[in-house]
Amino acid sequence: MEDAKLPTMSRGDVTPDHIMQIGMGFWASKALLSAVELGVFTYLADRSKTGRELERALELNPRGTYDLLDALVALGLLERDGNGVAGRYRNTAETAVFLDRKSPQYSGGILEMANARLYRFWADLTPALKTGKPQNEVKHSGLPMFDELYADPKRLEQFMDAMAGISKANFSALAEKFDFSPYSTLADIGGASGQLSCSVASQHTHLSCRSCDLPVVKPIAERNIRKHGLSERVQADVIDFLHDGFPRADIITMGMILHDWNLDRKKMLIAKAYRALPKGGALIAIENIIDDERRKNAFGLLMSLNMLIEFGDAFDFTGADFAGWCRDAGFAHCEVRHLAGPTSAAIAYK
Repeated sequence: MEDAKLPTMSRGDVTPDHIMQIGMGFWASKALLSAVELGVFTYLADRSKTGRELERALELNPRGTYDLLDALVALGLLERDGNGVAGRYRNTAETAVFLDRKSPQYSGGILEMANARLYRFWADLTPALKTGKPQNEVKHSGLPMFDELYADPKRLEQFMDAMAGISKANFSALAEKFDFSPYSTLADIGGASGQLSCSVASQHTHLSCRSCDLPVVKPIAERNIRKHGLSERVQADVIDFLHDGFPRADIITMGMILHDWNLDRKKMLIAKAYRALPKGGALIAIENIIDDERRKNAFGLLMSLNMLIEFGDAFDFTGADFAGWCRDAGFAHCEVRHLAGPTSAAIAYK
């Protein structure tokens, strides 16, 4: 019996378009990252500008001005009225809201960090895949990423801004979608700027929240809490969550924390949460939860590769992974609730 053969396609049935779009995707990525770094979208916040106006304001060399601006138009990141030197460039609805630094919904912090750090580190993805070793600052200085960040206040602020920008919609969605009414207290472990606590407390006035992180982070959190007028119900506390026990609370949250660590430390943090919760309490992990079949959430899978580059043995995970670890720790049942974009809340109930 002859071997079965797969049907063949003629060359006219397939094109390399999808392959090339992804393979050369770094062109578009860096055009956007440089535009954010230069402040293109912030400069266009008040009104449209000509290419020459942008060139003078942003101190651009004439050679690249129109190539950059028109590429951003072609990519759907700017709009242009007219052609040539008389053409006027303006923000799209999305870039006006999310990439103007003066906008309260500015989300460009993660792009600024990607431009300053991650872009060059991702050039070493192949060595990371071959060695399983991180390719970030530790490769060049010998110091782990967080040690480098905490030693430089400016970079720490940039990192906190980046995390705040990418997490804002997720934390707001959590405040809207999760029923906080049975609970009185919340402790956010690795709370950074206190954004999660502020998002939840502002919508649920019966809750008292604690944003828990290292001493160097506390002043940043306190400023943010004061800015939101929530100092009476949100407190910034000091904790080294790898070494200290968690404070007791009805709800323990961890926003983009678990994926920073290897399996042993993930399980250790989950066990600490279990011990700190009362019966009926909940652990909520906000992450780019990968779908159980690992076919759909490309962002979550690429984020897991980013964790390889940043930490080596750290990784993102599926809802089924989380549920298994939580059951081992003693939790009764788990669920996953979608929040925004590629992000979900993985919830374990004691």
